[in-house]
Amino acid sequence: MMTHAYQEIYLSKAQSVVGDAFDYAVNTCGIPGNDFVKLFIASSVSKRMENGEPACLAGKSGIEIVIEIVAETRGWELQIEPQTNFGRSREYWIGWAAAYYQWYSGRKYGDIFKVISFEELQRMYYTLHEADITKFVDIADSRIKEYFFETNLKRIRTAYGFTQAELSECSGVSLRSIQMYEQRNKNINKASADTLYRLAKVLGCTMEDLIEK
Repeated sequence: MMTHAYQEIYLSKAQSVVGDAFDYAVNTCGIPGNDFVKLFIASSVSKRMENGEPACLAGKSGIEIVIEIVAETRGWELQIEPQTNFGRSREYWIGWAAAYYQWYSGRKYGDIFKVISFEELQRMYYTLHEADITKFVDIADSRIKEYFFETNLKRIRTAYGFTQAELSECSGVSLRSIQMYEQRNKNINKASADTLYRLAKVLGCTMEDLIEK
């Protein structure tokens, strides 16, 4: 069972906020999509969203978030009036879909946009924007898995026949930590000796076997 990035009650709002942010930044403010992705990833806003902070997920509009991101990353004060948008733009869909996948997978926005570029998301829009979001999730999942090949921990755990939850229970290492190590969101090479020892003991391998070369 996958652990999502935060409670589902915030998901719809988070999607519309990120969608509005991309639409406003690109179509109203004229910031190139790739540039806005970089600013978004570099900002504390994306980190707070990844951590599931309600004030960031549901407490601000997409426009407020863009203003905050640009002020924080570039030191500019944006004062561009939002335009009335009666349809959902391509850029809205990009932010909306990326926010869903971030919640679904628990991955960092930086990892998602590293694997699927803004231009590629623009191309996907035409075939996917009217499809169920699970179609986009399937494509993103397969691309992410190709890019971030299996960690030693996941390979050994799978071969041993343990689920992440079972390994957590037997080793005393938190389920979230195991997930983060396997998704490369945390570097297992920097784990404490105690953590490595506990995992290795349960999996019948050496601590060195778990280290990523």
